[in-house]
Amino acid sequence: MAKQKSDPNYKVIAENRRARFDYAIEDDVECGVVLEGSEVKALRNGGGNIAESYAAVEDGELWLVNSYVPPYEQAKMFKHIERRRRKLLASRREIANMWNATQRKGMTLVPIVMYFNHKGRIKLKIGIAKGKKNHDKRATEAKRDWSRQKQRLLKDHS
Repeated sequence: MAKQKSDPNYKVIAENRRARFDYAIEDDVECGVVLEGSEVKALRNGGGNIAESYAAVEDGELWLVNSYVPPYEQAKMFKHIERRRRKLLASRREIANMWNATQRKGMTLVPIVMYFNHKGRIKLKIGIAKGKKNHDKRATEAKRDWSRQKQRLLKDHS
């Protein structure tokens, strides 16, 4: 992923920071997003939000539900609906694996990050995740705090 960040076309649009705290992400899949022209223009200006959204497999298709794309003021005739369901593009095998994970294993499809790839196309990284319990969240937080403290100690002794 470091290679993509050095690319001038790579740009993060929206990130779901709570996803890694609330869920244990086991696998992730990169998907394309079907958008209207005014939605792409609005996302180029910035301001999209995927924090409250989720993905779902319905009738063999993958959908992004409750994501927010701000209105594009210059679009007079062809405005878009800000919180509409957006179709996601993935291979048939990946969609089948996601359906299997959600229906049989009790997993959740969580959007992690929305970005422009090196070709300038909008992509969405979806995590196949399992929800964490409160004690899991506390353990993760304690582990993170200890690693920070350890780094400080190593820095002070050097």
